[in-house]
Formats: sequence, C-alpha cells, structure tokens
Amino acid sequence: MATWDEFAAVAPRIASVFIRRHAATGALCMLATNRPDGFPRISPMEPHLFEGRLWIQGMPGTAKFRDLARDPRFSLHTATVDGEVGDGDAKVWGRVEDVMDESLHRRYADALFEETGFDLRSEQFEHFFAADVIGAAAVEVGGGHLDITVWKEGRSEKVVRKH
Repeated sequence: MATWDEFAAVAPRIASVFIRRHAATGALCMLATNRPDGFPRISPMEPHLFEGRLWIQGMPGTAKFRDLARDPRFSLHTATVDGEVGDGDAKVWGRVEDVMDESLHRRYADALFEETGFDLRSEQFEHFFAADVIGAAAVEVGGGHLDITVWKEGRSEKVVRKH
C-alpha cells in the first residue's frame, strides 16, 4: 500500500486529476465503505491531504466511520458535477489505518483551522483514518477522445485511449 505522497510519485497523472477535482468541489468526495450486511454505503465527505497522507476524518459516530473501523477497505471518488466529465474525475481505493496520535491530531487541527477556518482544535478524535492507496483511476476528456488512466500497486500508470 502507498501513502498519498508515494502514490503521487508513481501515478502523477491520476494524482493531479484527483487534486484538481478535489479543489474544484471544495474538497467534496464520495466515500464508499462496506456496511455490516455486505452492501456498499456511499457517503459524502471531505478528505484532506496532510503531511504526505490522505486523511479520512469527520463527524464522530457516523455509520461510514463505524464501517471503516470494522472493515478498512474504501473507495473515494471525486464528486462529478458535469455529465460530460469535461474536467475529468478520479478515484482511489485501498485500506485505512486508524491513527490515534494526539500530537498528529493537534497538528492536523491547527493546519485545518489555518486553511479553512474550521475549528477542531479542542476536539477529541474518535477516529483518524490514514488512507493507503492500492489502486486508482482517472478519466480525462479532450480532443475527441477519452483517456482512462489506471494504476495498481507495484505497477506504472497506464493510459487507455478511447475514440
């Protein structure tokens, strides 16, 4: 599994599409987790990049975080608002690790407050999930074709062009 920085180094095209779409939607993504009954759950969330890792963190006590605590597998998709996918979209998948490190939580809360004004500095983190990536894909449209870029752990990015 790869941290965000490791993933971005070996899959820069997908990482750049993810970052661009993440920024364009105000960080909104759709998180897929596995419910206790085995069915998928799709939930909106705002993941953040911090200290070289992708963090999945949010409101305590939610079903999506109970799902991840039980089954660490996830998929994360940038929110697509254009049916033509003119600005592209990206998705990553892998496993999370619940990192319970008070010093890290404080640094994250300070950085989040500086970046967004959202104040978690006095909060206790119930879960703080670091996302490790094992696969990813991005779609880009342009010039009369569709480029689908895929990456799997241990391999290089591969672009498939559809006309």
